[in-house]
Amino acid sequence: MKKSKNMRQVGYSMILVSASLLAVLIIGVVICEDVLYADNMSRNNTAHFNECKANDFKTDGCEIYWDRINNEISGIYVDLEN
Repeated sequence: MKKSKNMRQVGYSMILVSASLLAVLIIGVVICEDVLYADNMSRNNTAHFNECKANDFKTDGCEIYWDRINNEISGIYVDLEN
């Protein structure tokens, strides 16, 4: 039987898989205190958007939404000139 020539590639693939699993483990250890990290971040961003929407996007920090409003897709029309 002929020897396989891709043993080196299989070895490199195994090293790559183990490195990616190690990266997932490190991320898990870093955020273990807050298991709902992404959920909390999403809720905070939604609350900030709703607060800006209530103030017609004119308060400080609401400038980040100006390029996404006043179009047909968003359905939010605000006069930003005043």
